[in-house]
Formats: sequence, structure tokens, C-alpha cells
Amino acid sequence: MTSVKVAVRVRPFNGREKEMGAKLCIRMDFKTNTTYIMDPSTKKEQDFGFDYSYWSHDQFHNIHPENPMGYLEPDEGGIYSDQNMVFKDLGQEVLDNAFAGFNACLFAYGQTGSGKSYSIVGYGENKGIIPRACNELFKRIKTMTDDPAAKKATYKVQLSMIEIYNEKVHDLFCAPASRPKEGLAVREDKKIGVFVQGAAFVPVDSYEAIEHQIDIGTMNRTIGATNMNATSSRAHTVTQIKFSQKFFDETGKPSNEMVSSINLIDLAGSERASGTGATGDRLKEGANINKSLTMLGQVI
Repeated sequence: MTSVKVAVRVRPFNGREKEMGAKLCIRMDFKTNTTYIMDPSTKKEQDFGFDYSYWSHDQFHNIHPENPMGYLEPDEGGIYSDQNMVFKDLGQEVLDNAFAGFNACLFAYGQTGSGKSYSIVGYGENKGIIPRACNELFKRIKTMTDDPAAKKATYKVQLSMIEIYNEKVHDLFCAPASRPKEGLAVREDKKIGVFVQGAAFVPVDSYEAIEHQIDIGTMNRTIGATNMNATSSRAHTVTQIKFSQKFFDETGKPSNEMVSSINLIDLAGSERASGTGATGDRLKEGANINKSLTMLGQVI
């Protein structure tokens, strides 16, 4: 098992692209997980290899046509990659690592409007990786606690949501009007590593509790309209699940404890100022977004 895996996903054309008469220049080979990009001027293709290549451009339908938020599934014989497939490939492994005691991190990276938030958060019945992972986490806990043959253990789950906006860190469980203007400090500890000082970790005991907290955090996110995306995320959002497992021996005494951190990150979209029509605050936001994404690329 490799420590880093990379997936790419192609979404349908949006309204802006349809009005522009955009042409599809992507194709995928699922057997080799190879993505091909064609240069429209020369018709030449360049190939790129990934761990996963997801075709979500077409060949799908809404299983509940009366509901615009209904689940999108592949047409019969179609190659559409739905939200369930993406979670099974990416989200399940994150949970497996957490239960084994390892930290795990998943980034959604791409240009503004490319569909990052759809894959990570989703909408309506098309829930993304974060809500699916939270739901699956508590399903697994219930299965293990209900099994009399399972190793005795107790589980604790805590949730945190922060955003990095204009190079400042803010707690999304805190209303914007109540946040310190200078943001929260990022510290490093020899035992726990890097952490955000003052960020709230809320104990949660069910999927519904996590869903409620994520709704609060999502409402407090910084978004703004650009020419490319009417609801563009102007900040990087980090949803962190701290998962603790405390095990007991046959006498009921604690034997050991494992603490895992699951970080699910919806990055702000990279962009060109000329394409977004950004000016003023939007231009400053875009510059900071691109600066931090450049730094992230260097770290990776």
C-alpha cells in the first residue's frame, strides 16, 4: 500500500462553459487509470497516470427526477463515476487507516468551479466523502460495540472545522463577528505535533451530531462570487476528526490507547485573475489562495 494516492475527476460542463461552446478535450482509460488531455489546436494528446481516474462528465441520470437534488447514478452500461464509487475508493481507506491507529489526510485540489466541494461535501442525496466517512465511522463503532466477541474498547470522536482565509486561520464553529481579527495561532508540540491554538474540538456521539456541526461550520465559511463560480470558496477548509480508541484487558484495566487524526481538506480554487474578473478584495483573496497552493505544491 502506498502512502500517497492521487485521483482525478472530470465533471459535466457548467452553464458558463455551455454558453461559451466549450469542447471536451478529456478522455480516460479505466483499465490503466490513464487520463488523456487533447490540445484542441493540434489534436495531439498528452497522457497522465493516476491511481484513480473518475469519469463524471456524462452518462448519468437522476434516480429521483422530481427532486433536483436526487442521487445521480450511471446510465445502464454507462461509465459514470458516482459519489459512492469515489467514497469506496478514497474514503474507506482513510477510515481503515484511522481504525488501525494511523493519521490520514485527503485533499481536494483544483481550479475554482472544478467540483472539489461536490466531491468532498456534496449536495442533496449526492453526499460527498466527509458526510459518508462520518456516517461509516459511527456504523463501524456500533458494529464493534455490539459484537460480544469483539475486543473490549471505548471510542471517542471529536470534530473541528477551521478555514485559512487570507493567510489567517479561523474557527468555523465561531461566528464571523466573534472571531479575533488576527486569526488563531498555529503552534507545534513535541507530543501532538502541529495544532491550531484556540480551535474548538466538539465531542460528537452520532452521525446526526456531526452533520449538525458541519452545517454550522459550512454556514460560516467565506465564499464569494467570481466570473467562474458564483459560490467560490475563498478559503481552505479543514475538517478534522479526532478518533480515540481505548482498549481494556480481561480484568477491565486499560491496556492501550490509539488516537488518530482524519483531516479532510477542501482547498480554495486556484485561479487566474483575468478569468475570474477579480478586483479589490477578490483579487487579494485570489493572490493569497494561489500563494498558499504554490507552497502546498512545494511541500508535497
